Amino acid sequence: MSSILKVDEIQDTSGNNIINENAGTITIGKSGDTINLASGATNNLGITQTDTWRLTATTNGSTNDAITTNWEKSDDPLFGYIGNGLTESSGVFSFPETGLYYIHYSFCIQTNDDTSAGVVLQTTDNNSTFADRGEVYAGAVGASASNHTVSNANFLNVTDITNIKFKFKTVSFSTGTSILGNSSENRSGFSILRIGDTV
Repeated sequence: MSSILKVDEIQDTSGNNIINENAGTITIGKSGDTINLASGATNNLGITQTDTWRLTATTNGSTNDAITTNWEKSDDPLFGYIGNGLTESSGVFSFPETGLYYIHYSFCIQTNDDTSAGVVLQTTDNNSTFADRGEVYAGAVGASASNHTVSNANFLNVTDITNIKFKFKTVSFSTGTSILGNSSENRSGFSILRIGDTV
């Protein structure tokens, strides 16, 4: 005969939480605890957030221009994402939940003269002042037009989704320099993974 145990909370002998359920949220452990997975056990929780965004059209700019337009969440037939994904407003991206995020960004830059050009990842922790956090550069290869795909990656420790955000800006853009975009494939853009809780 099977048995059913119905409780809302399990505590250790000192009264500390082991498992608690409240209003549909299950909490395991207490603050400061380390949760270990037994050897051979499978973690089915997985990654809770993934997302990919791209530029839908070629974007021209001058030095220190924020990339504010032509962003879209990837919508290819085989594209899928986990969680709610990011939100975007005038080129500023917000996170759906706190956590440690991995961001990989790649831009196809077209240069039209013998100069280099780049794109900078900027972040803010006060929803106001942005600082440079990463950069990709296309090097000069001559006077004729040439395309360069350049990429970089960062970890972002998002402890506050109201104040911590990011955006991209151009650097060293001369006349005729462009970031190539496309509405049906990823030429320029980024992907994010939430890989764990904040640290």
